[in-house]
Amino acid sequence: MASPADVEDRESMLQLEQQMCFPIYASANAIVKTYRPLLEPLGITYPQYLVMMVLWEETPISVGDIGRKLLLDSGTLTPLLKRLAAAGFVFRERDPSDERRVLIELTDKGHALKTEARDVPSSIIASAELSDHERDDLKEAVTTLRRILLKKIP
Repeated sequence: MASPADVEDRESMLQLEQQMCFPIYASANAIVKTYRPLLEPLGITYPQYLVMMVLWEETPISVGDIGRKLLLDSGTLTPLLKRLAAAGFVFRERDPSDERRVLIELTDKGHALKTEARDVPSSIIASAELSDHERDDLKEAVTTLRRILLKKIP
């Protein structure tokens, strides 16, 4: 039988301020809100920005490959891609060598958006007010946490 102190310790772990996940969750929300005024003039949302960054690195690319890079399933990704296509940033086509695959390619407008977005990363870095060392340490810690947790997901 657990002692009253053990029960109390376990219950205190249920307090919001004791959670590791909440500051990460709240920070993710704050990051998205910080991006919003920078991305609105470009006509894209934060998730669409992530997709565009993948496409600026590699195009054409399959929907599946985008999903793997962004850790998104096709049910989440497909509506994002449809909105980007409707806005004229990308076009979607079936892979001629495999009709089951959909390839995403940047349009001229999508390529031009990269130039328009060039100051977004530096604006975000400035907003965070972290030294290069602090930023690198934070990124490494969060990346390590993500990698460990993803290994445990069935």
